[in-house]
Amino acid sequence: MAWYAYCIAERQSFPELCRHRRPMPLTGVSGLFGNQAFLFPASDLAVIVSEHSAEDHERLDQQAAKDHARVIADCFKLSTVLPFRFGTTFQDDDALRRSVRSNQRHFQANVERLRGKAEMHLKVLVDDTCPGNSARDMTVGQQYLTSLRESASRQRERQSKARALSVQMHRMFLPIAEEITCKRMDSGKMLLDIAHLIDNKTVERYQNKYSSATLQLKECRMQLSGPWPPYHFVHRSGAQQQHSA
Repeated sequence: MAWYAYCIAERQSFPELCRHRRPMPLTGVSGLFGNQAFLFPASDLAVIVSEHSAEDHERLDQQAAKDHARVIADCFKLSTVLPFRFGTTFQDDDALRRSVRSNQRHFQANVERLRGKAEMHLKVLVDDTCPGNSARDMTVGQQYLTSLRESASRQRERQSKARALSVQMHRMFLPIAEEITCKRMDSGKMLLDIAHLIDNKTVERYQNKYSSATLQLKECRMQLSGPWPPYHFVHRSGAQQQHSA
C-alpha cells in the first residue's frame, strides 16, 4: 500500500501511539480526497500519512494542495511538525520506515530546534518608482546604453531599499530567524515576503508589534498571517524532497 505523507511529528505528542507499532487513525483528521489520516510510528517520531492510490496521484491539484496544508495545520495544533513537500509519497511501509531511519538524526535535530516555535508571514508592499531620463535628442545607441544604466541603477536602488526595510522590520519584530524575498510587481511596486520564526508564547506580542508597525510605516501596505507551521525554517533532507512512488 502506498502512503501520501504530510509531515513528521513528535510521537510523544500522541500518547495513544505509544502502545502501537502499526499505523493508527488520527481521530478527526481527514486527508486528501477524504482519505483517513493515520499516525505512522517511526522510532521517536510519527509520520502523518493517508492511503494513496495511482488514481489519487493523478488527481493532485490546487484543492489537494490546500488539503495538504490543512492537515499539516491541524497537526501543528498538537505537535512540532516538519512538513513534507506537496506530492510526497512512499511506495509502502518499508520505504517509509527506511526513509525515516536514514534521516533520523536530521529529523530529530529539526524537531528540537523548532519545538515551541511558529512562523509568522508578512507581506509588505512599497512604491518602487525611479524616474528615468528623457530619451529625446538621443540616438538609438544612446537610448540603449541609457536604458541599461537606468536598469542597473533601479536594481541597486531596489536592493538598497529592500535591505533597509528588512533591517527595520527585524528591529521592530526581533524574530529568532527570518527568510526574506523581494520582487517587483507589474504595478510598479515592490513586494517583500517576510517569514519570521518566533516563540509560540510571543504570538500576541508579535501581533501587537504589527499593529504598531502599520501606524509607523504609513508608506507601506502590510498584511500579516499566522501563526503557521515553520515551513521556511525546516532544514530539508532528501526524504523531505518530493518523493514519488
